[in-house]
Amino acid sequence: MTPKILPQKEDNRPIGVFDSGIGGLIALTALAKALPQEDLVYLGDTARVPYGDRSPEIVKNYARECVQFLLDHSVKLIVVACNTVSAIALSEIEKISPVPVIGVIKPAVSAVSAVLLTPGYKKIGIIGTRVTVQSRSYEHEIYKIHGQAGLLIYAQACPLFVPLIEEGWHEDPFIYPVAEKYLRPLKEEKIDALILGCTHYPLLRKVIEEIMPGVVLIDPAEEATKQTVQIIQQYASQNAYKERQIECYVTDLAPTFVRMVNQFLGVSPEAIRHVSIG
Repeated sequence: MTPKILPQKEDNRPIGVFDSGIGGLIALTALAKALPQEDLVYLGDTARVPYGDRSPEIVKNYARECVQFLLDHSVKLIVVACNTVSAIALSEIEKISPVPVIGVIKPAVSAVSAVLLTPGYKKIGIIGTRVTVQSRSYEHEIYKIHGQAGLLIYAQACPLFVPLIEEGWHEDPFIYPVAEKYLRPLKEEKIDALILGCTHYPLLRKVIEEIMPGVVLIDPAEEATKQTVQIIQQYASQNAYKERQIECYVTDLAPTFVRMVNQFLGVSPEAIRHVSIG
């Protein structure tokens, strides 16, 4: 494993973030708010989204290429805002990255631990892409901490969510019957908390809350953002400059991505750059 170069005091290098598409914009927006002086570099691999239906080897190849792109931009830390990559390729990334790498699974499991402190809370649901669900990465991490005694975990793949969100249809009324069909098995099990195991899924938070009232929703990207802030503050590595820069790169200049970058971050279409990687 490559030795890690930790962020330094008054470290002006940017923080790198990548995802397969627009879902990572939520993590980017959270980082922008939490660390207002930090420069950010975002890569959305929109030409190859979704990752969740790809083979593990292909996902690992894509992840290595995305990480190398960010390293070429001299980032001081990388946030993997993709559950699929975090589930099956995080160790691959850590091998090649000389800077710290934060995935979304372990931070989310820490949030699960907090939920399980509530008396009577023993049923955890997970929704994600097929690859994330099949990897059982969340289950392994949760069981590693809490064991299996008395703890019930239910996972559900939701393969249509990502393409629908990428099309910008997450606010369309017809998303409700799709979500209801996917969530019905978890609702019948009366789960206590639900991990939104894909960075796209928080865009469906309102829909999920209406279908699953009273269920605690855990956003892994939000938890990863908290961990990133802790690392930056721990090493006092804040950008010393007052004005910060957000750079957005995509492998396909999809209209939905352009609209949402402007909506979330106020970044103009002209500032989004189309790149080829790999």
